[in-house]
Formats: sequence, C-alpha cells, structure tokens
Amino acid sequence: PVYEGNKASPQCGFSRQMVELLGNKLIEYDTFDILEDEDIRAGLKKFSNWPTYPQLYVRGQFIGGLDICKELEEEDEFESTIKEHLEKPSAAA
Repeated sequence: PVYEGNKASPQCGFSRQMVELLGNKLIEYDTFDILEDEDIRAGLKKFSNWPTYPQLYVRGQFIGGLDICKELEEEDEFESTIKEHLEKPSAAA
C-alpha cells in the first residue's frame, strides 16, 4: 500500500486500518510512505484517479482506497481480489 508512514508506524488512522486489514489476512506486502515525496504523492492521485490515501496496489494495479478495500472485505472478496491480481502479469513490467 501507499500511505502515510510505514507498517511499523502508520501516521494516520486510515493507514493504520489498512495495516490491520492486510495483517489480519496474513498478506505479505511492502509499503511506500507517501509523505516522503510530494511529486509521487501528486502523481499517484492522477495515476489512480483516486484523491485520498491509503491506496492499495497489487503488481502495479490499483485496487482501491481504504473504503473500497473495506467493502471488498465485507463482501468476502478482499483476499480473492488480491489473489486474482497476483496471478496477472505485473502492470509495471
């Protein structure tokens, strides 16, 4: 995910919720602290067409913000969505 802070120290409540959501599923992931680079922060909002953080990407594909991830979890589709994107070729390739 891209959010404020890192796994060990999320810098806002929304980031903390994303860490908990992923941690509850025992999903391995890396993070990027969006507070470290204003150009990337602005660019990702344009790239994803999503105005807020955190944002979850799997293999370069934008999954959604926290609200979308929580909806997927409530519908028992969060893990399957991530697994589906893990099976696709990386968008960054």
